[in-house]
Amino acid sequence: MGGIAAVIFDVGNVLFHWDPRILYERLITDDRALDAFLRDVVTHDWHFQHDAGRSFADTSAELIALHPDKADLIRVWGERFLDSIGPVVAGMPDLVRDLHDAGVPLYGLTNFSAEFWPPFRAREAAFFAPFAGVLVSGEERIVKPDPAIYRLALDRFGLEAERTLFIDDRAENVAGALAVGMQALLFTDAAALRRDMTTLGLIAG
Repeated sequence: MGGIAAVIFDVGNVLFHWDPRILYERLITDDRALDAFLRDVVTHDWHFQHDAGRSFADTSAELIALHPDKADLIRVWGERFLDSIGPVVAGMPDLVRDLHDAGVPLYGLTNFSAEFWPPFRAREAAFFAPFAGVLVSGEERIVKPDPAIYRLALDRFGLEAERTLFIDDRAENVAGALAVGMQALLFTDAAALRRDMTTLGLIAG
């Protein structure tokens, strides 16, 4: 691995913590009821539809039809989605700043709803200021790890696959980047990533 000319970051659980529990633990005080709601109602597969471009109006109507007794809680997902996004991941603001200061072009590639992304991006405008661009799955209606979304990001940002480093916390998304010829690392924490960036010569040790 070497010759890196640009870095593309995933957003959720790489740059910012994201977990629906952050939102719903404020609303459902019984732990067993909370676990059941997250497991059986607002599931990962249900939310993945938003990342793929479906509207919350459509997905919530379908889900409420299946779980009418949970209608109010389901609607909260759309009303307060930003509350499910926690603080920045420890150490990542400094690492992003150091890469930017070193002249490394920075980009984002995220599975994210087209509806929920603009208010989140606006809320975190200062954090994303160093980024030259962010490609959002919900806007493109393509999700990681589909090879097409990586190719689209490379084309959109004018990058060469073999000289682009992709960072993601999910192994299947890392594998997707590798499959199209990108370099890629599985994110665990900022300290390990900083060591990798230093080894690659992107920032000073």
